[in-house]
Amino acid sequence: MAEQYEVLSPWAEVDPLPLRGITPRLSDLKGKKIGLFANSKAVSRPILTVVEQCLRERFPSSKISWYAPKEQYTYNVVQVEAAANKEVFEQWLMGVDAVIAAAGD
Repeated sequence: MAEQYEVLSPWAEVDPLPLRGITPRLSDLKGKKIGLFANSKAVSRPILTVVEQCLRERFPSSKISWYAPKEQYTYNVVQVEAAANKEVFEQWLMGVDAVIAAAGD
């Protein structure tokens, strides 16, 4: 007697509602202030340094603003909600039009 196997589809049931961001996307980055958010993982800064170079070439009229903590955190988590960091982070966030984040392992 031959063995039988049940074959399952790897596709899950999906929500029929289309995905949407929490804020509308910018139509263009020209002249915008772009925030680069680096967490404290070792490779996040080098990743964003390359991103910054590409942005400067492609959108020379844009401004770049970094948020990169100086200290390393346990488990490499940027604790922006911590009292010492929250106000600085929120001020930085209010001053940018868009944010690109990197978490580099």
